[in-house]
Amino acid sequence: MTRRTGLRATILAALCAAAGMAAPPMKTIASMDLSKPFATRAPWHFTARQGPSVSDTPSGDTEDGAITLCISKDGGRTCQPSLEGLLTRDDKVKDDFFQPHYLAAPTIVHPTDKIALLKIEVSSLHAGNGDYLHALALLSYDRARDGFVPVYRHFVGRNNNQEIRYVPAGPLRGAVISAEPTQDAPFGYWVTVSRLSGAAYRQVVRYRSGTRYGDNNPLAVIDAEMPAIQQRLGLWRPGQPLPVPAKGCAKPHLVKSVLWC
Repeated sequence: MTRRTGLRATILAALCAAAGMAAPPMKTIASMDLSKPFATRAPWHFTARQGPSVSDTPSGDTEDGAITLCISKDGGRTCQPSLEGLLTRDDKVKDDFFQPHYLAAPTIVHPTDKIALLKIEVSSLHAGNGDYLHALALLSYDRARDGFVPVYRHFVGRNNNQEIRYVPAGPLRGAVISAEPTQDAPFGYWVTVSRLSGAAYRQVVRYRSGTRYGDNNPLAVIDAEMPAIQQRLGLWRPGQPLPVPAKGCAKPHLVKSVLWC
């Protein structure tokens, strides 16, 4: 993925201001009242606003406009916490892939019956090779501080079957699983499982997958690794029914430790 400096939306807004022109209009693409599901003390609200489509992109294609995310208790005048850096490890690095351009519907998830979290998923522009960045963030409400606090944040690329997945139900309810390619042979994936522990998510499992890159298994890496994941956590053992994807698995069987259908 190539990188170029600067944010086109920011530059365009600055040029418009310098020329006395109105900035391109932004539209609200998501709005969620957070006060009821989290029983907040102040009227907290989540809003996502998107600018116009952009054509000067790394991929050369016209793509959806840049998205601004805001969690606010004062009608959007201030946004707390900042959600600007979901797609970068360094907030000072503002390249073509820094800003989100795609947003999955924000949802309230429940890792336990008594805990609610706000789940946000965003994606960047596409690179020339079709790759893009995808981020998942989870935020909890801190009643003592009357504010929202990030408890999990991570992003991955997509060209090599990477994935970040929140598990909504089952024995891994509330866990976040990520699969990212290894950089050395045998070429597989680093599978990481994080679970909520106190006020933040903490890594509980990390291992090199039995799944190999290009092994022609049609299952997603996380689905193929589910027996191994659950066995490492003491949630499954050989002889029990195999944990299969929700979409089904016609002939579930293991090849070494990897699920095939």
